[in-house]
Amino acid sequence: MSMTAKALENKKINKRRTIHRRKTGDKIFHAINAILLGAVALIVLYPLYFIIIASFSNPDAVLAGKVVLYPVEITLSGYQKIIERADVWRGYLNTIIYTVITVVLALAVTIPAGWALSRKTLPAKKLFMIYFIIPMFFGGGLIPFYNVMSGLHLVNSMWAIILPSILSVWNLFMTKTFFEANIPNGLIEAATIDGAGHFKTFFVVVVPLAKATVAVMALYYAVSQWNSYFNAMIFLQDETLYPLQLVLKEILIASESTVGGSGETILEQYRLANQLKYVSVIVSSLPVIMLYPFVQKYFAQGVMIGSLKE
Repeated sequence: MSMTAKALENKKINKRRTIHRRKTGDKIFHAINAILLGAVALIVLYPLYFIIIASFSNPDAVLAGKVVLYPVEITLSGYQKIIERADVWRGYLNTIIYTVITVVLALAVTIPAGWALSRKTLPAKKLFMIYFIIPMFFGGGLIPFYNVMSGLHLVNSMWAIILPSILSVWNLFMTKTFFEANIPNGLIEAATIDGAGHFKTFFVVVVPLAKATVAVMALYYAVSQWNSYFNAMIFLQDETLYPLQLVLKEILIASESTVGGSGETILEQYRLANQLKYVSVIVSSLPVIMLYPFVQKYFAQGVMIGSLKE
């Protein structure tokens, strides 16, 4: 065999060895990644799984640490106690009303404002940006906030819950960034040449291309309002206006009260509080969890595909 043939053969052998080493290294890398991601997933998912199985288990078994991987002595007594309460259903209805109105008003404010801030032709754009940035870092505090709401006669009304929630500056800047990065000027110029004004361009051209952002913003505002209870706790005195989170909070506080009871009564109240703690998490989170799959598809959707031809 000639020297050239040997050199080619050695080169092929070395190439095969290199490919084999790369494949082995890739397998090790992917295995390590799978182990790390699996551990992270377990750390995140197990507490959620534990809440679910604990809500179906006997409170004594949960307190004794017997509930680890599966429910023990399955019971629905906690759910039954929650469902039988009229204030829980009233809280559900109030929260749904607050959430729906908040989402509608928030989208009506955030999407147009984000579009306006994304335009280079907006007069005094820097001034508006400073105006929105300052509240992200500085606030007047709770007492001035309460005085403002009281001065506007909004205390103990549903608008005390809704109006402070209709604009998130963070969501506004996310919307602005989306428009700047995904709505080309050529598309706006084409609409202008076709005779579309500012409003027609926004509603006919921009909004249909921003379905993903609209859906994500709706989800953010809905989740934020659904989980909110602090403003309700501060501004509402009428229990018929309480949202679900505040109703569940009152139930837990009442169930944990041990004043003036015997040892057996205290233990029973503690068992009830522990069971309701897990049940309340499921009851309050289930509607949002059911909503998420309908919005999730918009997160990575390519809304600009085919919108502008070269």
